[in-house]
Amino acid sequence: MKDLRKRCEWDAAQTHESLRPYLIEEAHEVDDAIRSGDDPLLREELGDLLLQVLFHSVVAEERGAFTFDDVAETFITKMKGRHPHLYGDGVREPWEQQKAKRRGSIVDGLPVGLPSLHKAFRLQDRAAGVGFDWPDVGGPLAKVEEELGEVRDELARMPARPAHGPLYDHAHGRLEGELGDLLFAVVNLCRKAGVHPALALDRANDKFVRRFRGIEEKAKARGVDVGTAGLEALDLLWDEVKGDER
Repeated sequence: MKDLRKRCEWDAAQTHESLRPYLIEEAHEVDDAIRSGDDPLLREELGDLLLQVLFHSVVAEERGAFTFDDVAETFITKMKGRHPHLYGDGVREPWEQQKAKRRGSIVDGLPVGLPSLHKAFRLQDRAAGVGFDWPDVGGPLAKVEEELGEVRDELARMPARPAHGPLYDHAHGRLEGELGDLLFAVVNLCRKAGVHPALALDRANDKFVRRFRGIEEKAKARGVDVGTAGLEALDLLWDEVKGDER
């Protein structure tokens, strides 16, 4: 990497800021490789992600901030601190509880650009780390049912469509808030059940894509235009696809 910074014009021109999009892209490509189960691809993508770590470390070293050795040392120190029962005489303690002692608020340190679903999960996980949590899934499950009821009530109060203007906008804002509460409650239920909501949603998305592609294939084979077939016809094809899976 140091050699490339000296002899390649493109590499030499890069900065921390200019590299930001590539870091995000490479992380997503690693995630895709993991989901595909393709080990050679995963090996390649991990190398690309490692390149980003090296790139940022070399740029930082050039401006006198820190070196790659410093990055590695910081990581080693952090890992030892997270496992005091393995690297010292400390007792085992959940990581979120350890971090809660060092930060002023549960929001401290969360990335600004963290996706909303993951942010909800992390906020709830951090709150649980300071004791703000239900003892089991019963609490969040009841909360989901409560929030769903509030969404139903809000939908019933919505002005008849089409409606515009302050009255509709205010009602829409309330509905948005209630739906947000419902989503937040579902995320908490996932967390308490030991399921990451992002992974659960990935599975649901993949299932929907697989089944809708099945609809498209069946429709094409029968000369049916998906765009004009209508809900009833598409629903029948959906049931067929589900039946084929079983």
